[in-house]
Amino acid sequence: MKIIIRQETPPDFSFVFALIKESFKNEPFSDFTEQFLVERLRKSAAFIPELSMVAELGGEIIGHIILTKIKIVNGSQSFDSLALAPVSVKPDYQNKGIGGQLILQAHAKAIELGYKSVVLLGHQSYYPRFGYEKASKFGIKLPFDVPDENCMAIELLEGGLEGVSGLVEYPKEFTS
Repeated sequence: MKIIIRQETPPDFSFVFALIKESFKNEPFSDFTEQFLVERLRKSAAFIPELSMVAELGGEIIGHIILTKIKIVNGSQSFDSLALAPVSVKPDYQNKGIGGQLILQAHAKAIELGYKSVVLLGHQSYYPRFGYEKASKFGIKLPFDVPDENCMAIELLEGGLEGVSGLVEYPKEFTS
């Protein structure tokens, strides 16, 4: 299975919309609007085109990931970071490592672009295998009430969250 991971382009948008919708249709913790979130994020100041990536197999888009700009705010201090939301894989291709390939490629590109950390809300049994830890370990909180084990962060570079703590400030597109 030769998977190609590449930057998403505008002709991919309709395929990615359908993919995200299909990927989350049986997800118990979903509000089933992730595809609309991605549409809003693409039009926002938080969007980084290089960090919206697709996984392709034989010319078919079977996966997608997006990382967008966020701030971690602590009083008068503000730190740049990224949010991972969402990562999607077509149901027929789930549990085959494609989501992991997308995450690792997105991390590599984020490092290349100078980012030091990523924050996410996700499955506590999935993301730790990629190095994610509880965000609370770093003194980072999300602006909504969710279980601590689902709020995670990763240092893309050693010490990437050193001296960073506070409340995650998401772009308004996350709540629109």
